[in-house]
Amino acid sequence: MTTQQQLSDAELAGQPAAYWTGVAYEALIAFTRARQAEKGYTQPQFWLLRNLSENDISPDGEGMTLPELHEAMASYIRPEDDLAAEAEVLVERGWLTRDAEDRLWLTEEGEQARVDLALNGPAIRDALHEGIDDADYVTTVKVLMRLIRNSGGTAA
Repeated sequence: MTTQQQLSDAELAGQPAAYWTGVAYEALIAFTRARQAEKGYTQPQFWLLRNLSENDISPDGEGMTLPELHEAMASYIRPEDDLAAEAEVLVERGWLTRDAEDRLWLTEEGEQARVDLALNGPAIRDALHEGIDDADYVTTVKVLMRLIRNSGGTAA
């Protein structure tokens, strides 16, 4: 594919959305993960903390097994993400514990880490949104949601 600078608006209108959304997805994930790595953590580690926190995604703060966590993250976990290895790092850091039933639990230190790591989100968003007006961003998201519905998918 050619770049936007080389295409007219009419040519852009004929471009396949699936191609551009795929390119955007990979670039956005790579950027986000690189910024998180600079801060010493991975996206899957952050997701584990979030999914185990009653102050975030977990409805009850109860521990979960790796298969339960994988199922909870099924819509966004990537094939190359190794939740077992990522969880082990968090156990070693003292952010998670494992009980006799192999359920992972968030520790107080893990909850504080989740809060601290979440503070990186706005800077990542700001960098990604640089030069993009909020109204244009909203329009883009609405267009993507419509494309999802038009293709028979479910837009949240």
